[in-house]
Amino acid sequence: MAALEHEGSFAGAPVDLADGYIHLSTAAQLTETVDKHFAGQHDLHIAAVDLEALGDKIRWEESRGGQLFPHLYAPMTLDTVVAYSPMERDHDGTVRLPVTG
Repeated sequence: MAALEHEGSFAGAPVDLADGYIHLSTAAQLTETVDKHFAGQHDLHIAAVDLEALGDKIRWEESRGGQLFPHLYAPMTLDTVVAYSPMERDHDGTVRLPVTG
């Protein structure tokens, strides 16, 4: 998140750069994504993104288990992030979404 705040955009994590798009998840997909791809990692942040503001830069593509995931084919810009925070979990282990203002 520091790079996004400092530079105003984020080109993606190494896996995103390798695949050519930024991997995003819906709120319903988030906990499974974090558990599968980021297990054991600390200092993670969650960003809520305005997909409508990204327009045709978002493509819904089939991935894990046939689910459709939003993929961003452009850098993520700070003006499309509606909220972000360090990752926290609810008492049941669900990843908590950042509070939008």
